[in-house]
Amino acid sequence: MIHDETQGRETFLRTQTRETFLWTGVIIEIALLMLLFYVYAGDPAPHVNEAHYLVKAKNYWDATWCEQDLFAASGKAHTTFYFLFGWPTRFVSLAATAWIGRIVGWLMLAIGLCKLTRALIPIPFASLVVAVIWIAGVEYGNLAGEWVVGGIEAKVPAYGLVLLGLAALVHRQWNWVWTWMGAAASFHVLTGGWSVIAAMVCYAVTELRRVDDGRTKWQWQGLLCPGLFIGGALALFGLLPALWLTSAASAEDSVAAAQIYSYTRISHHLTPAMFPWSWYARHGVLVAAMLGLGWAMRDTLSRRLFWFGCGAAGIAAVGLLIGMLPSVMPDLAAKLLRFYWFRLTDAVVPLVVGLLLLRGSYALQDLRAESQETVRRVAHWIIAGAIGLVGWSTYERGRIGIPPSASDRLLRPYADSSVTEQRAAYADWLAVCQWIRVAMPENEVLLTPRHQQSFKWYAERAEVVNWKDVPQDAASLIEWDRRFREVLPNARVTINYAKLQQYHSRYGVRFMLVDRRITGANLPLIRVYPMADEINETYAVYELPHP
Repeated sequence: MIHDETQGRETFLRTQTRETFLWTGVIIEIALLMLLFYVYAGDPAPHVNEAHYLVKAKNYWDATWCEQDLFAASGKAHTTFYFLFGWPTRFVSLAATAWIGRIVGWLMLAIGLCKLTRALIPIPFASLVVAVIWIAGVEYGNLAGEWVVGGIEAKVPAYGLVLLGLAALVHRQWNWVWTWMGAAASFHVLTGGWSVIAAMVCYAVTELRRVDDGRTKWQWQGLLCPGLFIGGALALFGLLPALWLTSAASAEDSVAAAQIYSYTRISHHLTPAMFPWSWYARHGVLVAAMLGLGWAMRDTLSRRLFWFGCGAAGIAAVGLLIGMLPSVMPDLAAKLLRFYWFRLTDAVVPLVVGLLLLRGSYALQDLRAESQETVRRVAHWIIAGAIGLVGWSTYERGRIGIPPSASDRLLRPYADSSVTEQRAAYADWLAVCQWIRVAMPENEVLLTPRHQQSFKWYAERAEVVNWKDVPQDAASLIEWDRRFREVLPNARVTINYAKLQQYHSRYGVRFMLVDRRITGANLPLIRVYPMADEINETYAVYELPHP
């Protein structure tokens, strides 16, 4: 009896030790994934879209902040994100809020990727290799400019939840699939919504029709399950705000706004005719790799993930067909193209390639015999190439040492500026924004340079219009387009006195911030900055003539 009790206690302790060891390994793996994300995307804030999303989030929590700004005060589409990630703006700076959001968003991605990878590849730390392939594939193989690992915005937590949904999909846990993906749609309705469609494609191919004793049976349980309704209810938190923004617009305004959005402002993400041919080629290589791996893999776990990837690529194929409509039905095409048909394929196809490649390389029993050696050899080259590409991207951004939103790679016409020139211009940008924040009232509205995107972030003052900050609701979007065409049709704001007086009366704007590299060192206006001992070779502030 005593011996049996002792033996049972030892077995229990061994089990507990094993479970503790496994959990420790998972925690370390997640921590290493977050370290990888930090090394790759830990640039100074704000990242490209952080100045866009967090400015909106700050106004969501404090409606008086930049309340005169067309973009900041316009309708809020991503209210779940603003509510959950924007509240720190009440207590800390925008930069601190960005880092809090990054940590949470990267943690969600890391947990989701770790869980998904372990569902397919029973090798500790395999998710690190998958992550490198995924990051490289998204950056260098996208079709429409999508990214996943970067600064914080609504799609980052959404993709983290999609990854959890994919882990459930691999194991046929359909209740959880719909729940996680519905939660993703609450953050970003398109990211989560397209994922639901792709998951339904997977279900239709792998689950819906089964043959038993020569008879076809239709399996509806995975669709008509509680998770679908729970996920649908969660998705309403993302869907209803988006519908609310469009509900008040007339038919004419809806069409006009869609054309501005699809054909002008976001055409580089939405309109296939605007994609360079090289983007088609590079993404086509990824899709071909996914199809080849899907053919080579024969196990059911890989098959379900593969068909989800096919669903994502199929959505993009529909988008390409819609992209043929503008010449014959431009209004309908503009309204349809707004739905980011290529977003999911950009994010998912590289992920599926990385997972299937690694599963095929290190779980060779799941490959057809004639494919084993080829896949393993190719995998080694791809892993090495992905490490090189991610390392190069990290080096390129790190050597500049300024936020991506302030990089001259985005701010035309200085895409070829040297590192020294970019750092000097950024220091001058910080200086002029700091001066405006201190010297001007909180309700001030300014004219600002055309392609900058971080004025509100640093100066915390409203601006008449800029290229990046495009509103989501139809009325504000049409007004944005009108302002942009009126005020900033060229690289510089006009210095015609009559027009400047009109701007003063129409927008309540008294001052103009200019890029002196474009306007020259001096304008025939009253300069208020820099003055006396102040030095700023890149930017200046002028007072507009009164009516």
